[in-house]
Amino acid sequence: MKLLKKILLIFFFIAVGGCIWVYLKYRDIYSPNVVLENNDSSYIFIYIPTGSQFDDLIRQLTEKNIIRNRASFEWVAELKGLKYSTHPGRYRIRNGMSNNELVNLLRSGKQEPVRVTLFRIHTVEQLASKVSKKLESDSISLVRLLKDEEFLSRYNLNRAYAITLFLPNTYEFYWNTSAEQFIDRMAKEFKKFWSEQKMLKAKETGFSVTEITTLASIVEQETLMDDEKPIMAGVYINRLRKGWKLEADPTVIFAIGNFGIRRVLNVHKEIDSPYNTYKHSGLPPGPICAPSVASIDAVLNYDKNEYLYFCAKEDFSGYHSFAKTYDQHKQNARKFRKELDRRKIFN
Repeated sequence: MKLLKKILLIFFFIAVGGCIWVYLKYRDIYSPNVVLENNDSSYIFIYIPTGSQFDDLIRQLTEKNIIRNRASFEWVAELKGLKYSTHPGRYRIRNGMSNNELVNLLRSGKQEPVRVTLFRIHTVEQLASKVSKKLESDSISLVRLLKDEEFLSRYNLNRAYAITLFLPNTYEFYWNTSAEQFIDRMAKEFKKFWSEQKMLKAKETGFSVTEITTLASIVEQETLMDDEKPIMAGVYINRLRKGWKLEADPTVIFAIGNFGIRRVLNVHKEIDSPYNTYKHSGLPPGPICAPSVASIDAVLNYDKNEYLYFCAKEDFSGYHSFAKTYDQHKQNARKFRKELDRRKIFN
């Protein structure tokens, strides 16, 4: 009888111990282990670089004090296979997540997309700088690809026209998008924009797609007002058809490379560059920025007017005064110069 009691007692303690062990393991798996004590938000983003190993992930989680108990997280991670399969990307980590939730998220690769806004981009260097601040892709890799003629040939482009791939808009990417993947995605957006209908419209204008995008880039820099862009495009097309020089200030600014210039002076117009349309007839050798959809559409649907001149309005509204004759233009220009002087805008 005494032996039986001992055996039952042993089984009792084993059962109790087993229950405690199960409870502790259950707690390790399902109890909150993410505690964002020093964060005002209810979540935090972590960025797992391409090529990271599990040790790199653990180091980031512990150094940023994201997990309370490292040992329990590692146990669950090994149990569910995360230890052997770390996915790069940008992940939203919520306060109060359990090890199970955190491991499932990181194991799934379901990362949070990044919004990249492209607007008023003049050069591939500017583009690369902006993109590299949002994505894992480094600026050097982007610039190198966008200046590689062999690489660009797959998109039927050369270095002068590489910037036209990047239609100004806001796009969503995964953070770990590579430079090549980024360019390929933008090329698909470009191809989608240039539908068969738009290609036919381009043919009707008598200009090629590259010529249209180059002219659209000038219109883009001349005015922010979408409703007057077709009029502006009409002026430039009138000049081209008459064989005049375009004499577009934005092309001079592009040639100089100082995009902070607010007033183009005669000395600026003397710069020796194929992009200087005060010296060279026709369109410049390539676009001077990534033109917006509104500017491209303005050229495709240009206003068939008789204007040959325009000048910024003296009220600084952003709109322009258009003129058919040089005398009319001189009057408009005089008013604007007078206001520039009054505001002490000399460069």
